Amino acid sequence: MSENCIAAISTAPATGGVAIIRISGGGALSVAEKIFVPVRAVRVADFAPNYMYPGKILCRGFADFGLCVYFKAPHSFTGEDVVELHCHGGVQIARAVLKATLENGARMAENGEFTKRAFLNGKLSLASAEGMADMINASSLAEVRAGAMLYAEKLTNQVKKLQSSLKDILAGIAADIDYPEEDVAATRLPDVRGSISDIDGAVCRMINSYGIGKKIKNGVTCALCGAPNVGKSSLLNALLGYDKAIVSPHAGTTRDAVEGSIEIDGITYNLVDTAGIREKADEIEEIGISIAKKVMQSADVIVYVCEGAYVPLEGVDEDDERLIKVFNKCDISPAASPEFDVMISARTGENIDKLKQLMARKAVGGASSDGAFIIEERHREALVRADQSLKSAIAAVGVYPLDIISLDISAAWSALGEITGETANEQIIDTVFKKFCVGK
Repeated sequence: MSENCIAAISTAPATGGVAIIRISGGGALSVAEKIFVPVRAVRVADFAPNYMYPGKILCRGFADFGLCVYFKAPHSFTGEDVVELHCHGGVQIARAVLKATLENGARMAENGEFTKRAFLNGKLSLASAEGMADMINASSLAEVRAGAMLYAEKLTNQVKKLQSSLKDILAGIAADIDYPEEDVAATRLPDVRGSISDIDGAVCRMINSYGIGKKIKNGVTCALCGAPNVGKSSLLNALLGYDKAIVSPHAGTTRDAVEGSIEIDGITYNLVDTAGIREKADEIEEIGISIAKKVMQSADVIVYVCEGAYVPLEGVDEDDERLIKVFNKCDISPAASPEFDVMISARTGENIDKLKQLMARKAVGGASSDGAFIIEERHREALVRADQSLKSAIAAVGVYPLDIISLDISAAWSALGEITGETANEQIIDTVFKKFCVGK
């Protein structure tokens, strides 16, 4: 058995049309040759790369008719020799084919090992690998798009551009230190400070995008709040498009938080219908009101529903940027006061789409989910450390010698390198690839 040759089922463990067993590493063709019998008189070892060959896959106790394709290194996903066996999509069939590969020279792949080998062989950056994981695990279209941005190396390219600029600054500083007789250091100081400031500005913009990126990845929490019987549960049902919450004319019907999810512009909005807030409530209802107040505190958007004259929402500042003031029952009630942001009817659906637009504006400021955002906490932390080092370098210009300044610049370069994987340690790399399933 070769420790270098790994195998795993790359398709979902479920019944389907086709299942794929992937083999990668030295000896991949040799493993395939032992269990695959081509229809035509050609040896597996002589397979032309990137062509599908039909034949029998020999398993213990039976043979399945399938296909075999060979990807020659370095022109493969992992950068190594890769063979894929395509069999019928039965769960037990795929397991039997995998077992045959393991019995004939391959070992079981670890979580994310195929993608890890692709990273180690220079086929993709660490950020790109994380983007792939985000796409695979995405629960909304916006998360798929954000992951796709990472996978397409958009962040990696931005970071490498900043690193290249930092290298240029370091090269200039090195020249000043090595050739002090030229006496050019003093004339370069304003340029050095300006260049570092420009790079730090770009880093800060990337950090600031994390707020929206986090919402894209984790979803937006939207609290539906208000007094009893103003139509919060009816509004939840109207937003969802089906009846999730119980609607009743009796006050205190909703005693616990009722949740549901929708997508607006590809971003998931987690709606929470809270208990009606009022002064006179029984013991159980008081618990629901307490939960409602906690939900409001942590929510990204607060939809405050009223049906009459506007009354400020207890515990929420009027200038809170998360707040949307909604007048409900506009189909049967007189005109609302001007304090309201939108007039709706949860019963008829009037202006529900307008409310959704307001929710999106409050949550992401009108930003498109197609934009490039920082969506990984690991990336944000690396950028924050780079920002701290760059600000330290800016403050040191003209105060400390250039070689001291270069230490902060080098630290910033190294922090940025953790994003692409250039300076990431083994622990970071292992943590990233443990997010993947075995077959990826």
